[in-house]
Amino acid sequence: MKKTAVLLYPLFSLQEIGTLTELLKFYEREIVTFSAGREPVKSEDGFTILPDRDLAEFHREEFDSLVLPGIWEPLPVLLDNRIIRFLEKLRGDDEILIAAISAGPLLLGKAGLLEGKRFTHGVFEEFLDAFPVMPRENAVRTYLVEDGNLITAYGGAFREFAVAVAHRLGIDCRDQIFDPMAGQEYTEEDFIFHLPPEALPEARAYWDKCLEEAVRQNQ
Repeated sequence: MKKTAVLLYPLFSLQEIGTLTELLKFYEREIVTFSAGREPVKSEDGFTILPDRDLAEFHREEFDSLVLPGIWEPLPVLLDNRIIRFLEKLRGDDEILIAAISAGPLLLGKAGLLEGKRFTHGVFEEFLDAFPVMPRENAVRTYLVEDGNLITAYGGAFREFAVAVAHRLGIDCRDQIFDPMAGQEYTEEDFIFHLPPEALPEARAYWDKCLEEAVRQNQ
């Protein structure tokens, strides 16, 4: 199975892609994170991430998808030519799924990947007036747009974004998998959890391993 690449940059929105990455992990899809220079990256909410690889270590044949999160302050990222040059290499590659949310499409626009594509975004109009990097005539004022190999979304549509990307990658999950729980009816049994019987031997072996390692560490 091919992998999903996630592009990280300063003040990226972890919240906007966390639902998607959790879904991919649950369905056992490998995720590889990238940053320019493999530099540690701090998210908008203060988590520092050490990416797996530098952009130069992106090997196209390994990946069938690329995810771009939103950005709290997009201008420094937009001005980082290392990121734009990396994205420019994907021009005309219709075989890779590119998914960008909130301010992520700004980077695609500057790299020329939005030409001839319908898209949406979550960028202030005043920013676009000052930095017209996206073809605004192609922007659709809605929460999520799919056009060919491109999926874009407004940041508040992170649930719908996650499901749309998962479906395009062949993951058979419910459309409502991340619907809010408030307002629904539940029983106590809905909150009693069991491992599948076939998974229990592996789980017990892992627990035993953890206990043995803890004993060694604590001696």
